[in-house]
Amino acid sequence: MSLISILGHTGCESKKEEKESNAKFLVTRPMVKDTSVARDYVCQIRSIQHIELRALERGYLQKIFVDEGQFVKAGQVMFQIMPMIYQAELQKAQAEANFAEIEYQNTKSLADSNVVSKNELALAKATLNKAKAELALAEAHLGFTEIKAPFDGIMDRFNVRLGSLVDEGELLSTLSDNSKMWVYFNVPEAEYLNYVAPTKKEGQQKVHLQMANNELFDQEGIVETIEADFNNETGNIAFRATFPNPKRILRHGETGNILMPVLLKNAMLIPQKATFDILDKKFVYVVDENNVVKSKQITVAQEMPHLYIITSGLNPNDKILVEGIGKVKNNEKIESEFVPFEKVLSDLNNLHAE
Repeated sequence: MSLISILGHTGCESKKEEKESNAKFLVTRPMVKDTSVARDYVCQIRSIQHIELRALERGYLQKIFVDEGQFVKAGQVMFQIMPMIYQAELQKAQAEANFAEIEYQNTKSLADSNVVSKNELALAKATLNKAKAELALAEAHLGFTEIKAPFDGIMDRFNVRLGSLVDEGELLSTLSDNSKMWVYFNVPEAEYLNYVAPTKKEGQQKVHLQMANNELFDQEGIVETIEADFNNETGNIAFRATFPNPKRILRHGETGNILMPVLLKNAMLIPQKATFDILDKKFVYVVDENNVVKSKQITVAQEMPHLYIITSGLNPNDKILVEGIGKVKNNEKIESEFVPFEKVLSDLNNLHAE
């Protein structure tokens, strides 16, 4: 490279450095305002009714009227266990009841004519009642060969197949009522105490559900119950929120995150881009009245889109550097230009919206 080229190149660099040194760095002040944030808790999703369907009688599974995953209505027959034995028992009980009825009527006629004693009439009446009870029992046993849905719900996987010999009490499948869902999540003691005081005044807490795909469920939930005791091992207490599920999107056994809004009084907000990390600590550059930048450690309490809520390290009158963090050094004097916090936030939102 020639000497003229070197001198020209050096001159350009000098002008560039001079331009950078004359540039004004944007500063702003933290904003203090009441802010609502969402705290998230891992949750388990349960059907409002989730029951096991079991065989009430022993026998061969003769018919299956539904399919796995099918929606069934209350009273709909789902399974039938071979009923022939129970039908025969019912016919036998019916015949014995008819015979006892005839015996009773004959005895009653004779008793009315004083041919037989009242004791014989009472004995005939008792025999008739016993026969009717055995008939009712036979009818119940026959009815138990049909497994009917006790409520509207969705069938789960079958544990038996057509023709299987099932024992009394054997699990056939499960049934879930997913019209509403109970969502359980655990809350630490300190957050529980913050929750219960305002809730008594404002009513039931509304919450949102973030599903496993990170999308928000389209229905709002309400915290309806809190368990009686804390878990001594974890220091948590279980909450239960109820969500309507009209489209049956949620299913029993899913997981997700509950998002509970929490109001923070006089929260101090700063832009995330105004911070930098050293090891595991966060810092900002504060610009003093002489335009000298000094690094200050801050404590972040909550993260929001583009913003941090901080609990220590700054006061509302501090001016913090929001641009050129990597271009300045501690105790360096700079030229600064103040920008209102609202303008900084608006620019951030517009930038991420593009």
